Amino acid sequence: MVYTVPLIIFMDDVSGNISKQWNKHHAIYMSNANLPWEMLEKEFFVRFVSSSPHAPPMELMRAMKESICDAAQSGVVAWDCKDNKEVMLIPYGLFLAGDNPMQVEECSHAGLNYNYFCQTCDVGGTKEYKESEAGYGSIFTSGNLRTPEKTTQEIREQFESAFKSGASTKIQNSVLSTGSQALPDSDIDATLQKKFEELLNGRQLDGAINPLLGMHGLDIHMDTPTEILHMILLGVVKYFWGQTVFLLEKAKFLHIFQCRLASIDKDGLNAPCLNADYICHYKGSLIGKHFKSLAQVMPFIIHDFVPPTVLNAWTVIGELVVLIWHTRIVDTEAYLQPPGVK
Repeated sequence: MVYTVPLIIFMDDVSGNISKQWNKHHAIYMSNANLPWEMLEKEFFVRFVSSSPHAPPMELMRAMKESICDAAQSGVVAWDCKDNKEVMLIPYGLFLAGDNPMQVEECSHAGLNYNYFCQTCDVGGTKEYKESEAGYGSIFTSGNLRTPEKTTQEIREQFESAFKSGASTKIQNSVLSTGSQALPDSDIDATLQKKFEELLNGRQLDGAINPLLGMHGLDIHMDTPTEILHMILLGVVKYFWGQTVFLLEKAKFLHIFQCRLASIDKDGLNAPCLNADYICHYKGSLIGKHFKSLAQVMPFIIHDFVPPTVLNAWTVIGELVVLIWHTRIVDTEAYLQPPGVK
């Protein structure tokens, strides 16, 4: 028997030891997406692949890609303990998990400060356009999907422009057409060429381009699903929590809020304790698990403390958090369906 093994690939920067407060390492981990969700969440099934304090993320990803491609080409012989016979495994990358900044780098994208801020499509535009009525409305609709082929082409054009005369004008034209940020005009010719030369380091251009853009079976723009923790819990929920706390403190309701939070029924939260004392004392230093619980109970606690618009917003946030967690499971299951199966 031959079985395909879909891999969830994760990379992020971590602290490498305990002798220093912060010693940055980039690390890659993998999980077998065939496993049930309750097993995927266990630490045992998250397997370490590689780590380095010196190699940049894309160098690690290049080695990871080559390793997976080699294994897929030759196959991995393993023992099937259920059927008591040898089987062959064919691994492939299913999607790349990680936080937003890391996924942006994996997509060769400029990030949220970029005029066209989405790593999946080209939604956005200039500051003036996004502040207009039509431009603001367009932010909430999908743009044209990005493709690895198009991104590779743009990278090649930027490399080629940096080594030609008039690089300043060509790079600036590219900036205007894509919305990316650039160095000051006086520094573009000298600085960009030097940076590109350092990046190439004597190699051909193909060896320096993001290896994930050409990985077989993986569309890096589509296969970097939105990271919920920083985007929602430590994004929308965190900042709305800060504004709500400001209103509660201004009205001197925070102590009543703490009493209500301590006494609310927690049976449906899948959380052992909301710890109201900790949440209210360290209200500016909460983490994802706190915001996940708060998003579901806030409307019941603050209904008579805040204006209706704030209460309605918390109601929508609570529904959003539940829907996103459900969608995460459904979307991952959809990734695993055979072609043509919905």
